[in-house]
Amino acid sequence: MDRRRRRGAIYLEEVLVPCGYCARIKFSPIILALLLGGCSPMPSYERPAAPVSAAWPDNAWAGGTRRIADTGWQHYFTDPRLRALIAAALENNRDLRIATARIAEVRAQYGIQQADRQPSFNLAAGRNASLTPAGASSTGNPSHMQRYDVGVGLVSFELDFWGRISSLNEAAKANYLATEAAQRAFRLSLIVDVANAYLSLLEMRERARLAASTVDARAETRALTLRRREMGVSGDLDFSQAEGALSTALAERASLERQQAAAENLLDLLAGQPVAEMKDLPAGRNLAEQNITPDLIAGLPAEVLLQRPDVLAAEQKLIAANANIGAARAAFLPRVTLTGSAGTASRTLAGLFDAGSGAWSFQPLLTQPLFDAGRNAANVNVAGARKVIAVAEYEKTIQQAFREVADLLNAREKLAAQLAAQQANAQAQNRRLYLVEARYKAGIANHLEVLDAQRESFAAQQGVLQVQRTLLSAATQLYKALAGENSYPAENKTRPAIDRKWNK
Repeated sequence: MDRRRRRGAIYLEEVLVPCGYCARIKFSPIILALLLGGCSPMPSYERPAAPVSAAWPDNAWAGGTRRIADTGWQHYFTDPRLRALIAAALENNRDLRIATARIAEVRAQYGIQQADRQPSFNLAAGRNASLTPAGASSTGNPSHMQRYDVGVGLVSFELDFWGRISSLNEAAKANYLATEAAQRAFRLSLIVDVANAYLSLLEMRERARLAASTVDARAETRALTLRRREMGVSGDLDFSQAEGALSTALAERASLERQQAAAENLLDLLAGQPVAEMKDLPAGRNLAEQNITPDLIAGLPAEVLLQRPDVLAAEQKLIAANANIGAARAAFLPRVTLTGSAGTASRTLAGLFDAGSGAWSFQPLLTQPLFDAGRNAANVNVAGARKVIAVAEYEKTIQQAFREVADLLNAREKLAAQLAAQQANAQAQNRRLYLVEARYKAGIANHLEVLDAQRESFAAQQGVLQVQRTLLSAATQLYKALAGENSYPAENKTRPAIDRKWNK
């Protein structure tokens, strides 16, 4: 028992440390707790230092001309068809509806927790009747009792002297803010996902058209080779090569058409409705006309990363874990609860409101934990471990965000250079194909040279489309990485009122 008492004293001392001078006064636990009215065992929150460099890597180009805070998605994405699809997704996407409903759920939970800080009153009316038989009565005669009561009762209201309820309220508020930040992060991800799906669809369509034109060209080559074979100019080998090249082009076209269908299905899912059934959908642009330029100002890492909604959500979870430590520590301290009622009472229903029928009761209760087999100590350890986890998750989120931004800053310059080189290669391969085909028709070049030139030209043009889409996707991802759409949506008119409520 002495060992248990010493262990309880140690935990009580840890609970009272945040109260400073009061914790050093040498009184019994009950007296000391009573002197601590208004002191909270919740540890003060300090934001962990960001475990990343104060500047972007040297290979990451951090220049730009547009500030992310001044660039809404309607201005960043200039294709009218894409903007209509994003607007439809923000209205109809089912996952976004779920995320929005979760905000309402956690807001309601916060309201429930906040209600615990205020007393609750009930209006009660009742009749109590009993009969005690003669054998059980002290007088030896049957005893009959009847009573009517009407009154207003105070339902077990806890006086939050040391902040247990306020710590739980702070945790509920932080969980609400974390859920709201997570919903904003999902909203931003949805915008970027729709843009990427649209860009992938454009790429598949243009590559499929290119494959279709290649099929036509190789069909003409096969027909030409067949005529040359019939004339005795070409042999069976040339014809087999031409036929194999045509089959390869047909397979490539089928593969691209399959990917195009998959991209259309993904876009339907994100938009929340079939895109083909959307009325008044404006015409779109091809990849080369998208004009999604990644010229955003990166700023310093601390300015960018701490504005990202995923980082904000992780920090709010950390704040909630910190507040739960205070609630767990407060379990060691006495609880004062008030229960009472006031009204009228009478033996008869007609006499309830007669003079002298007033009745009241008041039951204050002070409870101090003495022995719980280490339950409260274990709860403190659980809360502390969860805070350590929340700190690690917060730091990991910042590290991942830093890496994402640094990669995209580096990619936007390198991909632009890659696209320029790929376009130059495509032009060179097209000139080579034109010359080889002319030489083949003149009987100077052999059929193998034509097939090789066709393959290289087709691959170069496909490569241009792939790099174009990759560059546009990188620009789209950079908008998300730099916390685009971080401001609250214009349609959310209740946010300022909520802020005023929190700041009271």
